[in-house]
Amino acid sequence: MSEVYAPVARVMVVAALLVAIGTLTLVTVQTAWAAGALAVGSCGAYGEAYDFHTVADASEGALARCKDSSCRVVATVKRGCAALAVDYANACGGHGVGKASRLGAAQNVALRSCYADGARECVIRTFFCDAEG
Repeated sequence: MSEVYAPVARVMVVAALLVAIGTLTLVTVQTAWAAGALAVGSCGAYGEAYDFHTVADASEGALARCKDSSCRVVATVKRGCAALAVDYANACGGHGVGKASRLGAAQNVALRSCYADGARECVIRTFFCDAEG
């Protein structure tokens, strides 16, 4: 390698290392923020929280967002998805919750659970995926 190209090669190596470090940092931060929770109350009340450090923090956040005194955490996820389905015609009627590694599967579970709970016209009320879900 000639003396002219040595500084250019050093700059290229340093740039590649900086890109690699930046990528690893981004992946680590995204994975660290990988907990979510869904809280459900009566008559379609719900609260959701995602991208939290821990499941406990996500659960607390979901309960804080749920505006009903009967709210309780019904699903927690760690890098996954959750969905809530309610009866469109009667929000105080049946509902269903689903969780899975992918959104479509979570929504399907929620809808099936809603119909099994006696609802007639189930629709997805809310859903979320956390990190890689």
